[in-house]
Amino acid sequence: MLYVFNVVLPVFLLILIGYVGGRAGKLGINASIELNRFVVWLALPAQLFNFAANSGWQTLWQPGFITAFFLSCLIVFVLVLSISWKHNRDLAAASFDGLSASYSNTGYMGIPLSALALGQDGLAPAIISTFIVFVMFALATVLVEIGILSHKKPHQIMWSVIKSLCTNPLLIAPIAGLVWSASDLTLYDPIAQVIAFLAAASTPCALVSIGLFLIQKSTAAPAQAWGISLAKLILQPLIAWIIAALILDLPALWVSAIVILSALPTGTGPFMLAQYYKADGSVISRVVLITTVSSLLTLSLFLWWSNGV
Repeated sequence: MLYVFNVVLPVFLLILIGYVGGRAGKLGINASIELNRFVVWLALPAQLFNFAANSGWQTLWQPGFITAFFLSCLIVFVLVLSISWKHNRDLAAASFDGLSASYSNTGYMGIPLSALALGQDGLAPAIISTFIVFVMFALATVLVEIGILSHKKPHQIMWSVIKSLCTNPLLIAPIAGLVWSASDLTLYDPIAQVIAFLAAASTPCALVSIGLFLIQKSTAAPAQAWGISLAKLILQPLIAWIIAALILDLPALWVSAIVILSALPTGTGPFMLAQYYKADGSVISRVVLITTVSSLLTLSLFLWWSNGV
């Protein structure tokens, strides 16, 4: 439980720093907006490019694990999206809810936690899962676009979606990274250093921004954030375990990895996407906080359980 605590605590503290800084007036009312712009247009794209560019294709091709993890994400995404859409008939808002329930914090928490719990063999599934959440991110982006443009004709919607996807830095960056990785070229050192500097700023700035956003009053019902959080922390890892262990019968290491990675708290990606589209991020910010704090208990339980089955 200690190593779970050591990984979760920095995430929580960065959110707390943003919240306290905003409450104390040390960070102005525009701090959250400007931090979000920095993360969305510079820091996070650099992080996504860096991660994709340094991952070899041969490491990522594990069909059984990819199938199990992707299906667990997709099932939870569709389930939460459907429930949310039934209540508010807003596809864009429902897509943000679905992504919040299925988007694990694989990059910041998944990689170190997998390495601590499973050793160096745990790095491969953590890297693969990070690319799968990129796919979920892209799927949610398409649905958000369709929801926003629902009043337009089908061909107008399709053209707008394509145009938006081709100009979205959060989607362009990982694709560019994969293309660069396949080229076997080496980045000029000063450029690589600049990308590394920007990438390092992504997670802390995003988490501080969430803390700032939590100061704002929310009109959303608390039950909504708690329901999404339960789907993320309990339902997704259970579905992932059923698919990986009972249906596909994956090796024990990969089953343990998929349980750990599915039980991770919600990452900052859905919040950043909501900010990109200038949507209400109050529910998402609370889901990130709830799942981050609660994952100290749930992750410890799932680690213990996965090692015993």
